[in-house]
Amino acid sequence: METSSRGDAERGGSERVGVALFVDGPNVLREEFDVDLDDVREAAEAEGQLVTTRLYLDEHATPGLIQAAEARGFEVVVTSGDVDVKLAVDAARFAAEERMETLAIASRDTDFKPVLETANGYGIRTLAIAPGEFGRSDALRNAASDSVTLDGDLSETAGGDGSGDPERTEGREGNGDPEGTEGPEGNGNGGVGGGDAGDSGDAE
Repeated sequence: METSSRGDAERGGSERVGVALFVDGPNVLREEFDVDLDDVREAAEAEGQLVTTRLYLDEHATPGLIQAAEARGFEVVVTSGDVDVKLAVDAARFAAEERMETLAIASRDTDFKPVLETANGYGIRTLAIAPGEFGRSDALRNAASDSVTLDGDLSETAGGDGSGDPERTEGREGNGDPEGTEGPEGNGNGGVGGGDAGDSGDAE
């Protein structure tokens, strides 16, 4: 996979190691996307060793969802406020402290575009992970160094060759749709893997 030249920025580059993954649970774990957290993790791990793996959920998340996510190695952060605000603040802090080489955000919410741009400014590589073709934000894809689109139980393949590798695209190419394409609003249900969808919580 080709990499963006922004990842070669000198500032702190020799000290930064690994990938910090932040997952917007209410936006990603929705029935219409049928996303497996293992696929999200795998997409991030393709960029390097994971040093942080966080799943952000709201107060409506069920114990079953939380336990299933923790069993998959995720640190679960439950907030009574806006999930996107908490995630954005934490991710921006990680970027400012240069605690990773790559920042990966799994979401379709364009509110995270400034976070990706901030990380880019620190010379940190960025990865936008979309939960599906119809949950993909072109605004996030264009802001990130690279992007991955997941497709249901399996990652979408580049060129449709059935290899199971996530589709990756170089960011900031500009495709005439800077605002991105968003799926329906709402936080819905989601799953963490095969057979776990029933354990996921409803989020408003």
